[in-house]
Amino acid sequence: MRRIDEQYLRTPFYGSRKMAEVLNVNRKRVQRLMRMMGIEAIYPKRRTTWPGAGHKIYPYLLRNVAVTRPDQVWASDITYVPLRHGFLYLVAVMDWYSRYVLAWRLSNTLTGSFCTEALDEALSHAHPEIFNSDQGSQFTAAAFTSRLESQGVAISMDGGGRAIDNVFIERLWRSVKYEEVYLKDYASGWDAEASLAAYFRFYNHERIHQSLDYRTPAAVYAERTGDQFHVLVETQGSRPENRTPDLAQDERRRVETTQDTSEIGGPARYESQ
Repeated sequence: MRRIDEQYLRTPFYGSRKMAEVLNVNRKRVQRLMRMMGIEAIYPKRRTTWPGAGHKIYPYLLRNVAVTRPDQVWASDITYVPLRHGFLYLVAVMDWYSRYVLAWRLSNTLTGSFCTEALDEALSHAHPEIFNSDQGSQFTAAAFTSRLESQGVAISMDGGGRAIDNVFIERLWRSVKYEEVYLKDYASGWDAEASLAAYFRFYNHERIHQSLDYRTPAAVYAERTGDQFHVLVETQGSRPENRTPDLAQDERRRVETTQDTSEIGGPARYESQ
């Protein structure tokens, strides 16, 4: 699965036939793993979320909109994170203007709870004018959208298969994968959580961006108040007590361990399904 994920970042237009040829793997196995990972050809993003039956789909509000300040637009998305034995899903909430990662969560299932936890964490510090996501069931569920509507936030959703609509968080995933995930070999969810916490601290407070005039996301996001904003990630991903998740030993296995925490950032959430 890791090899497929790496190849997909390079060639998102490859279907299972080309993917199997390049990786020298049985095509049926590639098809099964691509379905599990939410990957399909042509779409320039991995589809880790799917529309929910009966869920309201909101229009895309950002076409021709100039994003000129922090907290004008936030975005969220989900990606796949490989482990030595199994995998996790990672969700992040990001300020579009500054590229600042406001909150993140890990989960071994695609249930919506880890997405709402990340949203709650971000909303506890600030509110955007517009919140953009894809049309996945995690983001279209009433439990998610009602939190935004109750705060007066306008909800925007990408057009089907249009990664360009959420381009900045797609760039975040590319950075996370090539600068962190693919350089490591996470033995467990604990390892992934601790290492990602360190990476997001680096990403927010130390990693400069050319598009931000070689400033860090934290420095640009601080413009929202005119002073140095540094709170969100200082305790991000601290190891919670008394949790011993036994992660998937193959693609199907899930073990239940849940975390109730008020920590800022990205504690993992492990659930059964």
